[in-house]
Amino acid sequence: EVQLVESGGGLVQAGGSLRLSCAASGFTFDRYIIGWFRQAPGKEREGVACISISDGRTYYRDSVKGRFTISRDNAKNTVYLQMNSLKPEDTAVYYCAADTAGRAVCTTATMFYDYWGQGTQVTVSS
Repeated sequence: EVQLVESGGGLVQAGGSLRLSCAASGFTFDRYIIGWFRQAPGKEREGVACISISDGRTYYRDSVKGRFTISRDNAKNTVYLQMNSLKPEDTAVYYCAADTAGRAVCTTATMFYDYWGQGTQVTVSS
């Protein structure tokens, strides 16, 4: 059974940092793409970053470039999202997801992800 479990969310002041973790099980972790997404109240889910597990290539949405870093530890079957210089507009529920189709290049289009975690709340106060 494929499982993705996020952790590390919380309440932080603007300018602060958080590190989210996504622990994966039930599939061959080092072959597939993992993405981070977020959904704020009343808004659509949007892609934040993704990483191709096989070669580590990454992609970020423009609004988080230079502030967020996605990384993975294949030995621990875990992907991280280091979030620095957080802004109130980063407030959302953050989800990790797996694209197990074997694509070479990651994308944050939600349609390509077939397994999702339950989400973790990130709240940034001004």
